[in-house]
Amino acid sequence: MLPDSTIIVIDDDNAVVAALEALLGSFGMEVLAFPSAESFLAVRTQHPGRCLLLDVRLPGMSGLELQEALIAQADFRPIIFISGHADTEDRDRALAGGAVHFFTKPCDGRKLHDCIRQVLLHAQQKLA
Repeated sequence: MLPDSTIIVIDDDNAVVAALEALLGSFGMEVLAFPSAESFLAVRTQHPGRCLLLDVRLPGMSGLELQEALIAQADFRPIIFISGHADTEDRDRALAGGAVHFFTKPCDGRKLHDCIRQVLLHAQQKLA
């Protein structure tokens, strides 16, 4: 396990959150889940997660709008999108906004883990 490997998941689908908790937990990562962008923003400074997994379509503020809000607040934590309802425009917008990767649901668990691991290793190297 990598130091400070808390992953913040923002998704309103409880089944997806449970699956991500099981998958990432099997690799020794802790998941902190929020059902909406607004619920995360209300407490974001209290949670030092090194990586955010965002759905594009959320109730209220979308994942793409959250990405923009975080950048505007100088919160540059790496973002990985995972969405079952995204189109090419959403994908392009997310990546142009600095997202590390954009997965379509259902995604390959090993590829997701590898992507997160690379993000965490990169963050660890920047701190060293």
